[in-house]
Amino acid sequence: MTSPRRAPEAPARPETAGGDRERALEELQRLHAEVDQRSAALALRHGPRLRCRRGCADCCVDELRVFEVEAERIRRAASSLLVEGKPHPPGVCALLGADGSCRVYPHRPYVCRTQGLPLRWFDELRAGGVVERRDICPLNAEGPAVEALAEADCWTIGPAEGRLAAIQQRFGAGRLDRVALRALFANPPKSW
Repeated sequence: MTSPRRAPEAPARPETAGGDRERALEELQRLHAEVDQRSAALALRHGPRLRCRRGCADCCVDELRVFEVEAERIRRAASSLLVEGKPHPPGVCALLGADGSCRVYPHRPYVCRTQGLPLRWFDELRAGGVVERRDICPLNAEGPAVEALAEADCWTIGPAEGRLAAIQQRFGAGRLDRVALRALFANPPKSW
């Protein structure tokens, strides 16, 4: 599946205080909870077609990069794993366990929370205009064509990504820095 997961660019802001960073982390947790709730409702609607189960790691690509605010959430929640554990061998996400399950599942990044669902997004055409695109994990393709689904039966890429970018800007003083998940093992968390 090759859907875009881009966040909009934004102007830089002056350095933020530590309190802003903590509030951004709290806001991120709320966003993740909302995404989980909405994606769970979609997963129920598509129940029989979804093959996503614990241990399915086809979407868990290596060198996935996430905003620094999401990396920080993982650092805080999984500090012992990042310090004492080892990353999964290259080829799939470093955060996978030997059995193919996510070792940080409750704290996983946004992009991991909607994988497998029917996705829809909009692309600007070079000649002008906008076109709607749709995709679904090939493992979940059996069933009605994704193009025939109602809009409400797809996860629309854009709104949550925009909110996530705004959270990152508050966390990172206007920067949209990204971190490779594999790099979290090379840069263990600081003492809290």
